[in-house]
Amino acid sequence: MSRWIEVSLRADGESAEAIADVLARYGHQGVSIEQVGIPPDAWDETEVPPPQQLMLRAYFPHDDQLETTKQELEAALGYMRLMYPMPSPDYRALDAQDWAEAWKAHYQPIRIGKRLLIRPLWIDLTLAAGDIEIALDPGMAFGTGTHPTTQLCLEALERLLDPAQDVLDLGSGSGILAIAAAKLGARKALALDIDPIAVEATAANAKANGVSGKVIAEQGSLDIVLGSARRFDLAVVNILARIILQLAEQRLGEIVRPGGTVICSGIIDTQLVEVEEALRRSGLQPYARRQQGDWVLVEAKRPED
Repeated sequence: MSRWIEVSLRADGESAEAIADVLARYGHQGVSIEQVGIPPDAWDETEVPPPQQLMLRAYFPHDDQLETTKQELEAALGYMRLMYPMPSPDYRALDAQDWAEAWKAHYQPIRIGKRLLIRPLWIDLTLAAGDIEIALDPGMAFGTGTHPTTQLCLEALERLLDPAQDVLDLGSGSGILAIAAAKLGARKALALDIDPIAVEATAANAKANGVSGKVIAEQGSLDIVLGSARRFDLAVVNILARIILQLAEQRLGEIVRPGGTVICSGIIDTQLVEVEEALRRSGLQPYARRQQGDWVLVEAKRPED
């Protein structure tokens, strides 16, 4: 049976974001952040007092890279201790089934942007007027809404998406961005991922959210789009910077129609210049940056013909 390692540590509100960024570089599905001492029935944001102590958790596979991963993580946290006092992380081994349940126990509802509410499928929550709910079970696919790169994308979709646009979610993971696009008014959203588990998760989550008719989940990557006649008004690419660089060399700019927009996230601020130069070579013009911690999102347009 597959085994996982849970790494957890407490932090105050000032250091939590920086620590979460470090954990996210090694964790699967992002990082869970739990306010210590707040019962589940007080998750409504109007009732929760400012955090004094936060518990951060991440999970990574128990594989041949385990010791290397732990050493790299410890080194990164060691540098952070020069700026923030913090305890040493705790490690716990979990079987695959236990890991899935442990992740669910710490995955809480989260509000993003002005209207979006990400709710785990196994939690009931009363919606406020104007809420756009995305009910999600990521399973083994990446994309829970807890990671800054995903949050930046969700905020960008809420800000940029016009009704009846065609949207591409390239590297869709759990399908959270494609589903958000559909709920924000997209005509169609194509969710592409090379991982069949992600395709299954997207299809299941689209059905749970009542947008199966709008969200198309397929296995594949950029070449699938370029080899077809499909082009989009808006594309969101929430992957790693090194993958964005590869996609840019493979004509990423051609996936949107003239005048269309590409949203790229998963970029560390030190990688920004290189990514923007690659986007320009692919025929896109970067015009805006959004940042959360060390993570940066780039908005780029394909010029009108």
